[in-house]
Amino acid sequence: MDRIEGHKSAAQFLYPQITPFDQRMMEVGDGHRVYVEQCGNPDGLPVIVLHGGPGGGCSPAMRRYFNPNHFRIVLFDQRGCGRSRPHASIEANTTWHLVADIELIRETLGIDAWVVFGGSWGATLALIYAQAHPDRARQLVLRGVFLMTRAELDWFYAGGAGKFWPDVWARFAEIIPEAERHDLIAAYNRRLFSDDMPTQTRFARAWAAWENALASIDSDGIGGESPADYARAFARLENHYFTNAGFLQEDGQILHDMPRIAHIPGTIVQGRYDMICPPVSAQMLHDRWPASELRIVPQAGHALSEPGISAELVRTMDTIGRRAT
Repeated sequence: MDRIEGHKSAAQFLYPQITPFDQRMMEVGDGHRVYVEQCGNPDGLPVIVLHGGPGGGCSPAMRRYFNPNHFRIVLFDQRGCGRSRPHASIEANTTWHLVADIELIRETLGIDAWVVFGGSWGATLALIYAQAHPDRARQLVLRGVFLMTRAELDWFYAGGAGKFWPDVWARFAEIIPEAERHDLIAAYNRRLFSDDMPTQTRFARAWAAWENALASIDSDGIGGESPADYARAFARLENHYFTNAGFLQEDGQILHDMPRIAHIPGTIVQGRYDMICPPVSAQMLHDRWPASELRIVPQAGHALSEPGISAELVRTMDTIGRRAT
């Protein structure tokens, strides 16, 4: 889960835009090529940035959370989205494929270990990656925690969040026939993966609009109409991952596996009024993670571009950068 939008009032906390010194398409197998870029200081502390969604893609704004003098910043578009190809493809596209891709990127770039920075689904992937490769994660910085549990999916797609946004929920649910509304993830799946492109696009835009409308604490409930290509990748990949419970072996797997990374330092930045990924998940994670620090941002929702969240993330990364130099 995650939709990145520009937010002018957050810009004051961010570093100026920088140009990548390396951009490439990397063959990762299974017919997939992923876009990878590096910027900042080639000799700096490596940090891998994991975008949200699944299916959100990385954006130039994500470079701006890191002092370019201190960090070697690595961003990539996960399989099927952004500049990666094939576009909107769910073939050979699972959490474990993405974990393998992250390791391939690390090895290809000659990086021994790195800071792992991710928000929303990016936080999910950061935790799973670190649990699979604890010796490669120096530190985790997470925002808007999503643990890929049934309870979280039910909150957002079975009416929990809809109780706070009933008018927006109605727009999302009522385009589905009443007989199918007991399982909106499955109902949208049938349409997002239909053989009719206009149908795919219509329901992809509706899926994205529901999430987009609830991302910011300042939202007026209007989710907007995303570009068709973006919406298809975002909605199809999210739905694919949620239909398959993140390809985890059991509900609550991330929390159960926290002993594997209990020693790794971590910072959790969470909006108090996050309607997409409620703070209870961040609290449960913190309670099981002795080396973590939880920072609740009082007047903030879910979006990376919330001013308070941006400020806290930049402050966190500045502290890490100073300690490394």
